[in-house]
Amino acid sequence: MNHYKIALIGNPNVGKTSLFNKLTNLRQKVGNYPGVTVEKREGNIERNGNKFFITDFPGTYTIYPSSLDEEIVFKTLGDKTNDYFPDLAVVIGEPSNLKRSILLYQQVRDLGVPAIFVINMKDEIKSKGLNIDLKKLEDFLQTKIYLTNARTSEGLDELVEAFTKNATPYSHRYEIPREYSSVVQKVKEEFQLESDYLAWQYLSQKEISFQSKENLSKLDTIKKEADLVSKRLQVKEALDRNKILDDKLEDIISYNFEGNETLTDKIDKTLIHPIFGYIIFLGILLLIFQAVYTWSAPLMTMVEDLFGWIDEKAISLLPEGPISEIIGGAIIPGIEGIAVFVPQIAILFLFISIMEETGYMSRVVYLMDRWLKPFGLSGKSVVPLISGVACAVPAIMSARNIENDKERLLTILVTPFMTCSARLPIYIVLIALVIPDEKILGFSYQALALFVMYILGVIGALGSAVLLNLIIKAKHKSYLILEMPTYKLPDWKNVVINVWEKTLGFLIDAGKIIFAISIILWVLGTFGPGEKFKNAEEIVTAHHPKMNEEDLANEVASYKLEHSYLGRLGAVIEPIVEPLGYDWKMGIGLISSFAAREVFVGTMSTVYSLGEVDVEDDGQKDRLLHRMQAEINQNTGQPAYNLATGVSLLLFYAFAMQCMSTIAIVKRETNSWKWTLIQTGFMTGLAYIVAFIAYHFLK
Repeated sequence: MNHYKIALIGNPNVGKTSLFNKLTNLRQKVGNYPGVTVEKREGNIERNGNKFFITDFPGTYTIYPSSLDEEIVFKTLGDKTNDYFPDLAVVIGEPSNLKRSILLYQQVRDLGVPAIFVINMKDEIKSKGLNIDLKKLEDFLQTKIYLTNARTSEGLDELVEAFTKNATPYSHRYEIPREYSSVVQKVKEEFQLESDYLAWQYLSQKEISFQSKENLSKLDTIKKEADLVSKRLQVKEALDRNKILDDKLEDIISYNFEGNETLTDKIDKTLIHPIFGYIIFLGILLLIFQAVYTWSAPLMTMVEDLFGWIDEKAISLLPEGPISEIIGGAIIPGIEGIAVFVPQIAILFLFISIMEETGYMSRVVYLMDRWLKPFGLSGKSVVPLISGVACAVPAIMSARNIENDKERLLTILVTPFMTCSARLPIYIVLIALVIPDEKILGFSYQALALFVMYILGVIGALGSAVLLNLIIKAKHKSYLILEMPTYKLPDWKNVVINVWEKTLGFLIDAGKIIFAISIILWVLGTFGPGEKFKNAEEIVTAHHPKMNEEDLANEVASYKLEHSYLGRLGAVIEPIVEPLGYDWKMGIGLISSFAAREVFVGTMSTVYSLGEVDVEDDGQKDRLLHRMQAEINQNTGQPAYNLATGVSLLLFYAFAMQCMSTIAIVKRETNSWKWTLIQTGFMTGLAYIVAFIAYHFLK
């Protein structure tokens, strides 16, 4: 069987990924390119004894990158030793702006990469009033042109057949400007390159990441001696190519506009209106939040019930002992702690995928750019910030498409301030403890308090962005250059695949962290030193001889937790948290919630001998609230959960770093421990200071 490597290359919004999905069906996998966090999408198909390994490269307008994603294109096509260098590049364009896609095709061919040209969305050629002389265009591009429609699969069979055909010879090379010919020849000889154009690329690219430091030093010396600025060479090439294309394409491509408003124009009058646009966007946000919290609730309950049943079965089938305890007490709850968030993550990405597929997401970016720019962010930051209300992990991952390095870093650093769904159980319990259940002007004090917590998350994110914007210096000023795609009905296959990939990414990336921490916390909470831990049952029984079996079991669990390694750790950090009004029991809650925020409620229910508590169950929640209200802080002699302590805890959780999963994903996305530790230290320090001030002001 013959093997072929096929690269799909194209501008954003040309239907490249739709084409990839239709070609590969579900025979694809998502990972990262070596050394970077850029998503790599690969698939394979078999036809007529041939196997094609297809890679969907990030969308790019030229081979000169403006974002982390786009860097991969030249890094691969400019280096024939790269593992992903293709046997054939399929350059994809669409009717709206063929000239731009043709320019990209010419650059790919000039690099010496065999290539063919595809016009996708062929149904729009007529609807957009486009006339193409295909024969002349094929002669000009020196390749056969394939017309496809990824939505209907039209033209795909013919395209796949072309994968095994040799690309036609290409002679329309970019003519190197005469004033640069000598330095281009010098680079060509120094680096033993095959073509003048590749040497030109070495001079005009901002970075040649696949060359050694020694070679890069030589290249820098050559550039300095010739007084070259890479950006000027890029602009020179773009001007030269566009001038030729304008002249050549005049007789090949023509547009017959009737002057009537398109449907997209009519819709945009409302959706990007300076007033109604924001109202509609706010309404969509409310719908998303409602869906994430309401639609996911029964699914999350089903997940919890399923794992509860699995836990019971495992305990009943396994013999008593360490294996049964670790499976029932750590492994199954650890997996449940991951799986329970899948409904929320899937619903969130369902909406985001629909917004992207229809073309509305570009409008959201446009609307929000003017409001986020003063904070050092861009309109593209709105997607991670919105996603952060569900979970910071996929939200931070979605910052990859922000081209400007500074704006991308700022977005990653401030997104964890947004109030994620895992904080909600903590807020529900603490607000019920310290905020009276009364109303003002028909609004509940407790509902207003919950609203304030969400607002504090936004204030924390934007306020931190302002501060970090002053500290982090940009290499260059950024501008939002955005193409507004035409509105389309979503391709549901693309939506399903995208939701599946993002959800699976969450399960793998965040899941293994949550699982590992769950095991560690279980071990720390299940074992302990000394006789008190060893003889916990006898000691508790002696003090409470008449207690019923269930209450006795809960009391023993609480006593063992107090004298476990986790309890000892809580006692060790008590001097640190005491200035905030917390005791060692709250310290244990803080430590355990570092695995995942919602663990706090479960830990406190164990500390107070209540067993498992579901905060959505009014009876169980009231039982926990009653026990916490009766708790006395041994350090102060005051109620442990008074107004000062409760507000202090709320503020601490509002501003503190969310969880281990967030730290792990920040490290992966920034590829830097420096920024990960700065973010964690800054958020923890801010949370501590705000909680300290609130406690001492209110006590």
